[in-house]
Amino acid sequence: MPEVEDNSSYSTISESAVISSANTLSGKYEIGKLLGCGAFAKVFHARNVRTGQSVAIKAVSKQKVLKGGFVEQVKREIVIMRRLHHPNIVKLIEVLATKTKVYFVMEFAKGGELFTRIAKGRFSEDLTRRYFQQLISAVGYCHSRGVFHRDLKPENLLLDENYNLKITDFGLSAVKEQIRPDGLLHTLCGTPAYVAPEILAKKGYDGAKVDVWSCGIILYVLHAGYLPFNDPNLMVMYHRIYKGEFRFPKWTSVDLRRFICRLLDPNPDTRITVDEIINDPWFKKGYKEIKFHDEDFEFKEESQGKKFLNAFDIISFSSGFDLSVLFDEAEPSVRRDRFISEERPEKIIERIEDEVGRTGNVKVKKKRENAIRLEGHNGNFVIAVDIHPLTEQLAMVEVQRRDFNVGTSDEIWEDKLWPKLSDLVYKR
Repeated sequence: MPEVEDNSSYSTISESAVISSANTLSGKYEIGKLLGCGAFAKVFHARNVRTGQSVAIKAVSKQKVLKGGFVEQVKREIVIMRRLHHPNIVKLIEVLATKTKVYFVMEFAKGGELFTRIAKGRFSEDLTRRYFQQLISAVGYCHSRGVFHRDLKPENLLLDENYNLKITDFGLSAVKEQIRPDGLLHTLCGTPAYVAPEILAKKGYDGAKVDVWSCGIILYVLHAGYLPFNDPNLMVMYHRIYKGEFRFPKWTSVDLRRFICRLLDPNPDTRITVDEIINDPWFKKGYKEIKFHDEDFEFKEESQGKKFLNAFDIISFSSGFDLSVLFDEAEPSVRRDRFISEERPEKIIERIEDEVGRTGNVKVKKKRENAIRLEGHNGNFVIAVDIHPLTEQLAMVEVQRRDFNVGTSDEIWEDKLWPKLSDLVYKR
């Protein structure tokens, strides 16, 4: 059975094989205690039996998803989590699936929900600022990748073992491909106390500005210990949100009052932007830009040590078993090509590297024995090439392309690189 550690790949496994013992998933993850339940999913703590790594596994019932009409939502959540690689966002490690369930294997946030800590009392202004800086770093990153969360709240913010913030639950998120011709999103969603006034107006809204509003609510809650807009009568609360009517606690500093007012501006056209947030004097105090390596197509660690693909591996690449065919519908910018070659993997990598050197607007980002990652000089696309040995003489070459400007990689791969590499294809 293949073990896939790469969040751009999926494994389908038989129903009988998924639970190899009373508490083991796929013979790989030892299932622990239940962490939480949702409408169609349960989240468990688990441990990778090979590495000892703690993970969280979200088990989604396909039947409940189908009955509730949430198929597209689940697909989109996986697509979105595949796009995001940021230290303040919960990482999707892999996806397993059976006929009845889909399993999200995710990074485990040992510190639990931020909401639990807030419930014990408000934070100091310095601690509030620290968490808000991490939140904005992650939200700004999401927006740069064309992702809008749309349900930011303390319950969807987790803490790791070092009490650093991690955004989770992208089930209500939107991607830029959903934006209508008017440049706006129109789906009504979110949590009442955190919803932006423009969503209440039902006239369309900018996903980035909605997230900024929710960040403003979170900032207020961290600092004050309670919500700025709260009333048992939902219509009264919505009226206050729409008008932007709230009060500050007496301990709020002048700079923080001014900053929160810019975040909770009921007019989205004049509301502060993420770029303006980062340059605000209150926000900038002690701020250090978060450095990280954003790897769009991570190397498949498990496949690196495997000599040849087995029968299951080969079947899983076919359209009938490859779950990426099912889940990639919401992300047309990802495209895959595969071919068989009798050239040695190192020679294939060498040929690709040589041709890249002769081609403009593309560079080698990273390489290994059986894999190479290419990217545009301005970061507008990524091309991932993975080589899977079949026998001593044959290998399957898988090429994945992701664009951040639509169609850019087509010109590089199809028009410039592929014509120079087509002789690598096994023709017998």
